[in-house]
Amino acid sequence: MPALRIDGYVIVSADGMLANADQIMPDALKFEGDKQFFTAALDRADLIVHGRHSCEDQPNSPRRKRIVLTRSIGAVAADPSNPKATLWNPAGASFEAACDHAGVRAGTVAIIGGPHVFAMFMDRYDTFWLSQAAKVRLPGGEACFPGIPAHSPQDILAAHGLSAGDSKVLDPANGVSVTPWRRMAQTSP
Repeated sequence: MPALRIDGYVIVSADGMLANADQIMPDALKFEGDKQFFTAALDRADLIVHGRHSCEDQPNSPRRKRIVLTRSIGAVAADPSNPKATLWNPAGASFEAACDHAGVRAGTVAIIGGPHVFAMFMDRYDTFWLSQAAKVRLPGGEACFPGIPAHSPQDILAAHGLSAGDSKVLDPANGVSVTPWRRMAQTSP
């Protein structure tokens, strides 16, 4: 299969949470600068991948090809409620099989969550775009990755071979920035 570029996207609180204790992304984590960054990235992506409870809820959402992870099917199937969506059970089929079913064999894949979906691709990301709202805390919330709060999102990304690039401020008044975490170049012996 020709190369797929795999990029991850999430905004988290200062304590690494992507949702509150009810597993809902609160308004406290919604910022116009991050929304614009996220929307532009998804508009460029060839395929979106997410779990059943994650979505981007944007005007262009219905136009985007997507893979939705689910345990309700055996392997891969068309989503009867969305002609642009493929349902995928990772226990029954490979990611490449799901991409093939979706008709995407090359291009950029945007992984947008939730935590277990992010974890599945941890060793495959080319870039993980970590947005962080430094002034927001969500005690008891849902962590962006398994292993939080024992480790920070940054520690987890670094442990999987990604290194931080230069951060970009998305909302100075609210302390929101995005940092690209890129796969470190492999050197041959």
